[in-house]
Amino acid sequence: MKYLRWLLFPFSLLYGLVVIIRNWCYDSGVFKSYKFNKPIISVGNLDVGGAGKSPMTEYLIRLLKTGNKLATLSRGYGRDTKGYLEADVPGEPPGVDNNLQPATHNLQLTTARQIGDEPAQFKHKFPDITVAVCEKRVEGIKKLLPAHDLILLDDAYQHRAVEPGLSILLFDYNRIHEPHLLLPAGNLREPFSGRWRAQIIIVTKCPPVLTTDEQAALAEVIEPLPYQQLFFTSITYQHLHNLEGQPVDTMIDSDTTIFLLTGIANAQPLLQHLSGLTSHIIHHNYPDHHPFSLKNITKLADVFSACESQKKIIVTTEKDAQRLDEFRVKSALPAFKQLPIFVIPIRVEFLNGTGHQFDQLIIEYVRQHTTFHHLH
Repeated sequence: MKYLRWLLFPFSLLYGLVVIIRNWCYDSGVFKSYKFNKPIISVGNLDVGGAGKSPMTEYLIRLLKTGNKLATLSRGYGRDTKGYLEADVPGEPPGVDNNLQPATHNLQLTTARQIGDEPAQFKHKFPDITVAVCEKRVEGIKKLLPAHDLILLDDAYQHRAVEPGLSILLFDYNRIHEPHLLLPAGNLREPFSGRWRAQIIIVTKCPPVLTTDEQAALAEVIEPLPYQQLFFTSITYQHLHNLEGQPVDTMIDSDTTIFLLTGIANAQPLLQHLSGLTSHIIHHNYPDHHPFSLKNITKLADVFSACESQKKIIVTTEKDAQRLDEFRVKSALPAFKQLPIFVIPIRVEFLNGTGHQFDQLIIEYVRQHTTFHHLH
């Protein structure tokens, strides 16, 4: 695979040239970037794959949802629908823009297939906020702004048609030392120099203890500019929940056999965490955003049933749980409801006690750029 990537290097040069020209057109004003008069916060990364955007977006939701009419706006990657859609709670009519997508008027927009797994996760965990999806973020923002105080853009760093008031750029600790090569030879969506557009840079998925020297070494790689704030965060795994999102008493110990079901970009941190609890792990690993099929679930059910362990459970991620929920609702597989499937939530934790500093930066930005000065 390593040698194949180098064979793809000429295509990376071509891809990079296109991206550089595109960014130059936006930076010079040839292409229009829209600015808005209310707080717009973007969370994104330079490379493909998971850098922890969803946990960071959830962190911001928890920080800002009280006292604010808050909305999240995503592309809705992997959904079957198109256009501007708002996620609805059960029993409410779907928030569909009929001019953009009349065919979905009768849909109940509560599944990952209809709005994408990450937006479905946001709505599942925070039903009181507005969760919207739209490929054209400018259109989405224009529809949301009249009724909202601020908008969080999930995975929008490369969406140059919008100039957010505050950009948060994430780097995965486990990948930051990889060669900074563009697609398809590498993992970068745009050159490493594109980091200049961010006001805040966060190295995510760090070990819980990161020495001062290690932080300095990472800062040398990133080379933050004088106006950029650099933070380091780790992931903390929470107690198990059921698919409905309720905490359960089930505990994992050395006698537990875990069937780990994932369809995320990088399951290694989760696998490493679970390996510290038990050595009996059977990993059913699928690509990021994988739409679980009846065949996938049947296979899982069969191997789970054949396992002779006295203590066995199925563990999945919050994002994967959104795609699994469709099986639970539709009962596509009768045996599915009998499977002990548990979700392991994660949260972001700022290292070195810098969470308060980060919070104040965000709150101050919102306070200065919102019409309603009611944060406290």
